Amino acid sequence: MTPEPQSGAAAPAVAAEEVGLHSLKPAPGARKARKRVGRGHGSGHGKTSGRGHKGAGSRSGAKDRSGFEGGQNPIHMRMRKLRGPNKKMSMPFEPFRTVTQHVNLDDLAARFDDGASVDVATIQGAGLATRRGVPIKVLGRGDLGKALTVQAHAFSKSARAAIEAAGGTCVELDAGGRKKGRRFN
Repeated sequence: MTPEPQSGAAAPAVAAEEVGLHSLKPAPGARKARKRVGRGHGSGHGKTSGRGHKGAGSRSGAKDRSGFEGGQNPIHMRMRKLRGPNKKMSMPFEPFRTVTQHVNLDDLAARFDDGASVDVATIQGAGLATRRGVPIKVLGRGDLGKALTVQAHAFSKSARAAIEAAGGTCVELDAGGRKKGRRFN
């Protein structure tokens, strides 16, 4: 016999469902049953197994070619083209474009002190060139007036000249973020 709770005392908590390895189960709707075709008409996918009657789509090996969008003009045809005499130039525009993030000298001058070492991480930390994994190119807009050591994937001629004229150095990085020209064994 359990004693009655005294006035002012908290009532015993209702036992919650016990959680353990024996009671784990996936969230409702997280696991979808596999579509089993050709297993009788009661299943809804019997007889023709969802392929309809006759025609190329009902035969074995029937598959649309890659890039086919059901007769709609596909994306590689909708994209703008670069015109030119060779194949690469007349292909769609974006896949063959060299994509870089631009950082100008006036941005560097506004955010970094004289003598600072500026690399990809510090550029991103300063709110410049925030897309991760996209190479950074330093362009020559604005005045620098500070001796900075700048590490980036590319430099315009005017940016390189301005950085070196201010007493700084340019360190060009490869795609992996390493200094160009170094050997790795």
